[in-house]
Amino acid sequence: MTVTDQKTPAPQLRLGLAKRGYSGVILHLDVEEGSSSLPAVELESRLIELGFVEGARVEVLHEGIIGRDPIAIRIENVTVAVRRREAMAVVVV
Repeated sequence: MTVTDQKTPAPQLRLGLAKRGYSGVILHLDVEEGSSSLPAVELESRLIELGFVEGARVEVLHEGIIGRDPIAIRIENVTVAVRRREAMAVVVV
């Protein structure tokens, strides 16, 4: 296999940095890197309960007026609103 035959991996992005209109797939959760005031275990549990699971398709639908916070995100067929600092724990491609 030559270098040109290899696929370049898609760049990873934290969902909290994504702008309105972004769509991608959840790669994994990285709660240790998030800047949430919640303990890491609780943040991870809450995100999973909301549907932020590996392989789920996500789309940023709306941003708040002040500081672009919170953000409305469609996860598969469900729409939720989260703070950007919590969304920083979600790694997408």
